Amino acid sequence: MTDSIASSMRHRRESRLPNAELRAKRRRIRMFKNGLSRWGITAAGFGVVLSLATIFIYLFYEVMPIFKGASVTQEQTFQLPGESSLHLTIERYQELGLNFDASGQVTFFELDSGTVRFQDQVMGNPGATISTFAKGEDIGGLVGFAYDDGSVNLARPEYQVTFPDDERLITPLLARPYGSEPIQLDPEGHAITHLSVQESTRGARSAMLVGYTDDGRYVTARLTTRENLFTGEVETQVTRGVLPALPVAPRGILVDKEMRSVFVADAAGYLHYIDIRNPRQAELMHSIRAADGEYITAMDFLVGSVSIIVGTDKGTLSQWFLVRDDENTRVLVRIRDFKSHPAAITHIAPEHTRKGFIVGDASGTVGVHYGTSARTLLQQQLLEGGVQGLALSPVNRRLMVLDQANNLHVHELWNRHPQISFSALWNRVWYEGRSNPEYIWQSSSASDEFESKFSLVPLSIGTLKAAFFAMLFAMPLAIMGAIYTAYFMTPKLRGMVKPTIEIMEALPTVILGFLAGLWLAPFMENNLPAVFSLLIGMPIVMLLMAFLWRFLPLQLRNRIPGGWEAAILVPVVLLFGWAMVTLSPHIEVWFFDGSMRQWFTENGITYDQRNAMVVGVAMGFAVIPTIYSIAEDAVFNVPRHLTQGSLALGATPWQTVLGVVLPTASPGIFSAIMIGFGRAVGETMIVLMATGNSPIVNFNIFEGMRTLSANIAVELPETAVGSSHFRILFLAALVLLTFTFILNTIAEVVRQRLRKRYSSL
Repeated sequence: MTDSIASSMRHRRESRLPNAELRAKRRRIRMFKNGLSRWGITAAGFGVVLSLATIFIYLFYEVMPIFKGASVTQEQTFQLPGESSLHLTIERYQELGLNFDASGQVTFFELDSGTVRFQDQVMGNPGATISTFAKGEDIGGLVGFAYDDGSVNLARPEYQVTFPDDERLITPLLARPYGSEPIQLDPEGHAITHLSVQESTRGARSAMLVGYTDDGRYVTARLTTRENLFTGEVETQVTRGVLPALPVAPRGILVDKEMRSVFVADAAGYLHYIDIRNPRQAELMHSIRAADGEYITAMDFLVGSVSIIVGTDKGTLSQWFLVRDDENTRVLVRIRDFKSHPAAITHIAPEHTRKGFIVGDASGTVGVHYGTSARTLLQQQLLEGGVQGLALSPVNRRLMVLDQANNLHVHELWNRHPQISFSALWNRVWYEGRSNPEYIWQSSSASDEFESKFSLVPLSIGTLKAAFFAMLFAMPLAIMGAIYTAYFMTPKLRGMVKPTIEIMEALPTVILGFLAGLWLAPFMENNLPAVFSLLIGMPIVMLLMAFLWRFLPLQLRNRIPGGWEAAILVPVVLLFGWAMVTLSPHIEVWFFDGSMRQWFTENGITYDQRNAMVVGVAMGFAVIPTIYSIAEDAVFNVPRHLTQGSLALGATPWQTVLGVVLPTASPGIFSAIMIGFGRAVGETMIVLMATGNSPIVNFNIFEGMRTLSANIAVELPETAVGSSHFRILFLAALVLLTFTFILNTIAEVVRQRLRKRYSSL
């Protein structure tokens, strides 16, 4: 009976064993699954790499055009309408060109063919002949013809745009904004040999004329207009004055749009600055040699009439503007130089809405330059002889060049992003109106005269500043909390604490930013003593409680189960926090004369309500769950035989933590720190809502900042697609991505070395 049962059981067991064919089939299935998994994981890895590479390629695609230089393409050539040319312009739709010639004739012609569209004549007093010509800022278009009887006639081209039959029709005309009769600049009637005109459209329309007469005098006239409400006639009032005499005859004269300053370039290569805020008492303020061993052959304002571009007979180009010195006196300073031309500079044509300019020289070479970025984007010989005239369209897409044979060459110009250079992005730049070179981000303004400031340094510093203070707050709390939770806390309490902290990561950062900006920032400002008392005093109170715990009766300590000691600190922490907030007003009265913020101000410390301290606390709460969760897992997964062996050899729990647990878990803890730092670097909503978004360069904890990510979020929706500003924001994204990529790569290298070092434990 027993043998039969055993035989039956053996038979059933053998029947359940797979035969060779079945085992081979299962082996093939297992190998297929293993191969499929291996290829799937490999494909996923390559997909991640490909995705990252695609992001980099796309960002590079958007960024690369800003570093491209300028280019010109000739479109057509025709004979200049008119006998000669004093000044050339192009209207904003780039359909019509305009020529002012030496006889006072004004000719509007089609830019594609040279066909004359309209002509007008600027007339002087009977018997007077034109002695010189001057133009104001190109964006205003005011021009002046000076005569040998000391008079000046002003005119301005205007264009009426209509759309008959749904097609654009441009009708040109020549306006006389200050009347059709010449204005007597020199009451003595001497010929004007050099002239400067400038118009201000801020407030009531007004203009300034500065002339140099053939008998060596500088005369001025300030024009203001007043319109008669009943007849519509424009009355022009003239206020005359004189400038102080200069030792050498002028080569050029410029007057700024504010009508406060006159700049004179003389035949000896000097630049003179004359203050004309009171035209009747004009004063020579500063003179400086602008061309050492050279002579000034051309000069003109950049748009806004702040910066002066000076060209010499040696082909050198430099930019100048007024800067206040140590004695608070405005003096002319040479700000930057540009690539020299091969021959004497003959013409300078500033851009209408940017700080760029086009230069022509005596060899026929044309250069495209930009002031703020100090870039020479193009230098190309377009003519066989010297350049006799230049004109740039208001939208910077068409260029006219006049040669010595009176042929007009029309070119298409590509110059989309001249504002950007490595120097302008990462070095200090001397901007107009500033006393020194600075790092500034200020991308837009309401005026076309605005000088864009695209330094990425304040944004990069702001990104590091926000991340640094967030990590300074989060890292000690998260790591020490992870160590205590994983090693000292009872499993039941750990089962409540860890999920509670990890669920904080699901809290939207926009909520944290909202609370930080609208509640935390005002609270910290109104309770500064409490904030510092909590930051400094809380660790001391916790250590003091740990010290006092040792002196409690043994029976009382034994009533608290091991691993539950942290629960005792909860009421202590709450009580201490309540006490500090309650005592905060009294501390301000006792130590800070009633206001700690005012005490900061009086001691030269800037305090902004939304500052790096607020961001550090708010972003710290966002980063703590990430660091805590990874670090806690790393500490908890340290093999038990290592800790038990250390304790068996006589080490205390804290000695075991410091000597065994931390070295073994260090790769995971380091990974937690770097992942948290990467989270802080890329955070957007908290820094957007909890800071003043001020792009400043400092690490002051009481001031705000602007980060790369917040700047992209703020400005990208408002910028024009494809513009320089748009592409610089993509560059900021590329910088942020590159920064985090490099940081994570370094972190991975360090983590691998730590793992290799402590793998033998």
